[in-house]
Amino acid sequence: MSVRDRGLPVELKVFRADLHIHTVLSPCTEIAEMTPRAIVRTALEKGLHLIAICDHNSARNTAATIRVARGSPLTVIAGLEITSSEEVHFVGLFPTEHEAEAVQEEVYARLFGQNNEEVFGYQVVVDEYDQVDDLDQRLLIGATTLESESVVDLIHRFNGLAIASHVDRSGFGIFSQLGFIPDTLRLDALEVSRHTDWETARTRFPQCRQHRLITSSDAHYLADIGTAVTRLALAEPSFEELRRALAGEDGRMVLESNAH
Repeated sequence: MSVRDRGLPVELKVFRADLHIHTVLSPCTEIAEMTPRAIVRTALEKGLHLIAICDHNSARNTAATIRVARGSPLTVIAGLEITSSEEVHFVGLFPTEHEAEAVQEEVYARLFGQNNEEVFGYQVVVDEYDQVDDLDQRLLIGATTLESESVVDLIHRFNGLAIASHVDRSGFGIFSQLGFIPDTLRLDALEVSRHTDWETARTRFPQCRQHRLITSSDAHYLADIGTAVTRLALAEPSFEELRRALAGEDGRMVLESNAH
């Protein structure tokens, strides 16, 4: 879909993005479903152009998912969802899996406890053929010792985009946990869940009016993928174009409607 009629300086297209998807590495997902090959196949079936893999406090399944999507119309961005010491969730999105993995190591050094598979579920690391490589024994579902500002600074230090996750939710959202967004928190966007439209979010949380909004599925099941998308005006579906859209540079933009 061309957006030339918006008076943009270059010809752009509208791309559909779901920038918060979990894999079988997150213990709260459906272990039989959320594998790299199944995620990529479902995203293509849903007509998505850009997705991000954001497991809890880890990026160990990002590289495999990126390899699965190579040669397809789908771009996969490497990410992870970091839990701050105040139990606020932040999505970090990165130019490549290498930056995401470097951030993962910083997060692992500040994450404590062992996973209880009977209570939380398995944390499965897989390859691009959906074959099991490892079971991560860290308590990935837990909080790190990093305060929110340190999480955002860490993401930016590795050239990432820092997004406060599902800000409208009563659990692990920045408003429910902190009550407000500190002025010193340099966020690139706020994510609104699929359960709230943007105008409602702006009414409930006036600080949303001061930030770029996106919406994502936060999918833990295949059926959830693409149930909420962000429509972006980009030259191509890539990390750098996404960065420019969140910054509103060179005509790239997040389109206001968050309809499917």
